[in-house]
Amino acid sequence: MTGSLAANVVAFTRTLRAAGLPVGPQKALRALEAVEAVGLDRRDDFYWALHATLTDRHDQHEIFDQAFHLFWRNPELLKKAMGLMLPAMRAELGKDGPELSRRLQDTLAKPPPPDLDAREQKKQEIQIDGRLVFSAEEILRAKDFEQMTTAELAEARRIIAGMRLARLALPTRRFRPSPRGARIDLRRSLRETARAGGGDVIELARATRRVRPPPIVVLCDISGSMGQYARLLLRFLYALTNDRDRVHVFLFGTRLTNVTRALKRRDVDEAVARVGQEAPDWDGGTRIGQCLAAFNKRWSRRVLGQGALVLLITDGLDRDAGAGLEDEMDRLRRSCRRLIWLNPLLRWEGYEPKAKGAAAMISCVDEHRPVHNLNSLSALAAALGDSGGPRR
Repeated sequence: MTGSLAANVVAFTRTLRAAGLPVGPQKALRALEAVEAVGLDRRDDFYWALHATLTDRHDQHEIFDQAFHLFWRNPELLKKAMGLMLPAMRAELGKDGPELSRRLQDTLAKPPPPDLDAREQKKQEIQIDGRLVFSAEEILRAKDFEQMTTAELAEARRIIAGMRLARLALPTRRFRPSPRGARIDLRRSLRETARAGGGDVIELARATRRVRPPPIVVLCDISGSMGQYARLLLRFLYALTNDRDRVHVFLFGTRLTNVTRALKRRDVDEAVARVGQEAPDWDGGTRIGQCLAAFNKRWSRRVLGQGALVLLITDGLDRDAGAGLEDEMDRLRRSCRRLIWLNPLLRWEGYEPKAKGAAAMISCVDEHRPVHNLNSLSALAAALGDSGGPRR
């Protein structure tokens, strides 16, 4: 492979990485090997060689496609080797054509970094106004996930990684010794008296009820209308899953996928990539009724015991127009302690669940909350620390 072509392929991988795709040195090396194997005779072969080696999730395809056609926009690029030496790194935004990904626009619009020598020669003292920093974070927390830039999404992921739920503890059927317990443990009282040699006076042993955090079950919609929200919420679910035990996460679009084990990994990026591989229906349609029926039939008895809390994350837009959805929602509600519907469409003032799927769901939930920005996630984390009334 010629040096100019290799340099441009590496530059292309850097563009994808700047746009938010997890493209590391290993993928760049595989891309170089794939391009060398397929050659430059056909543009389609070149495209799919890079596509196969640099993407591994459905949500990355659109960004890759747009970046490829902007970076290698010369139509004769693969026929003339000299064309490979000067790929167009910048796109003229605003022309007719499909709307570009927000992250790709940010990447291509960034000015080139200054030379290293210039940066070393021109070192200036920078003063930071703490009030402006606080204001920027406050604005970010109220900003919709769909409207965030690449840098804002990175900061949002950092904040989400540090979120923790309040520790809700529910009473169980078991008891533990406690000197101030309200219950008299007669068996232990007699055992300790006999061990002490008997006597006229019996020291009463007391016990109190054990408490334990309830299971949390998450059902998250990954259809096309929920794509950006689902990707950010996966970070929140990763933190939740690794912060406590008995957390079960299911993704659904046209089918139900249990990704609890995939989220139990040391690295969050590795966990998210693994989840993308296990959920083939990402960015597809939505069949909420069928997926809830599959959950109620196969998983309900396994994971909804001991006062479980259920988080149902979806916009309620159902491909099957709500067929059978109300019955499945009613069964789900009766199987858990609390059923909370998290809906990103609540970001719109005056929203009403008029779609058939949403109308079937609204009557069967205990709470209906927004989940479209960092403030809504923080409010959810605080709300889950509330017991929500007596157990049904």
